[in-house]
Amino acid sequence: MKKYWQRTALLALLLGAFFSPLLAQDDSLLGLLGDDNSSDKVVNAFKSPRVINGHSMEMLDAGALDFRILHRFGKINDGFYNLFGLDNANMRLGFDYGVTSNFTIGVGRTTSKKELDGFLKYRVLWQSTGAKSIPVSVVLVAGTTFNGLKDPYADLEVDPNFTRRLAYYTQAIVGRKFSEKFSAQLVPTWLHRNIVENQLAPNDMFALGFGARYKFIKRVALVIDYYYAFNRFPNDPTFNPTSIGFDIETGGHVFQLHFSNAVGMNERAFLTDANGSWLKGDIQFGFNLSRVFQLNEKNKKKS
Repeated sequence: MKKYWQRTALLALLLGAFFSPLLAQDDSLLGLLGDDNSSDKVVNAFKSPRVINGHSMEMLDAGALDFRILHRFGKINDGFYNLFGLDNANMRLGFDYGVTSNFTIGVGRTTSKKELDGFLKYRVLWQSTGAKSIPVSVVLVAGTTFNGLKDPYADLEVDPNFTRRLAYYTQAIVGRKFSEKFSAQLVPTWLHRNIVENQLAPNDMFALGFGARYKFIKRVALVIDYYYAFNRFPNDPTFNPTSIGFDIETGGHVFQLHFSNAVGMNERAFLTDANGSWLKGDIQFGFNLSRVFQLNEKNKKKS
């Protein structure tokens, strides 16, 4: 744990040094954030705090509770016998809560590996227009996962103690809403696993995520979610997670239909589990359903 927080602090310092030129405009950072009357906050860059698998730059309102169901069927190339994957399914149930408009906490549980996960998400910068404009939003995420299987490492012949079941990740989401129709983001990611499947697999994985949304009619948008892992072990047959879907707004719900080669539905899982090849038909159909309950109406932001 100590090493994890040391690495998190180092990443935060590096990100601060990298993005400081964006902030060196007419005023200091305090000046940019201090005068609310001189700028308008940019909202609805994405319609959900998640793109498909990964986090988006979007945050929940203060007092908002997001109940989220992620459902993904088996591989389409399983053929008719398994009804092209519909006979098999994985699911994640999650609860995210907006403590403030800039701070969200969340927990979830996935059927695959009976994995528990939790995260903290904090918005450092909020894209704004006007006299005191800020060109991008910057959001930091830190999370952990816990493998809940009875004996997850039987093949490795090691004791599955509490610490070995854990993995951690840290992300910086840098995104911009370019127009009413188009938003995009980059997501530098660091993932640490306390135990790995073999000596060649790295405990620390570095990846760069990309997410985009294009709204082509009033209540329907195309979304893309992709992560490139830089340091998989040699000859790793796992492919980078690539997902394409459609967000459909229906009142208080955001319903998403998507196709993905990613097996898992949290950061550890979709970065390290055995993702297949789109070209070979290792694609899974799925849907995400988000229902937001606004527990504090006075803090509800304008759409």
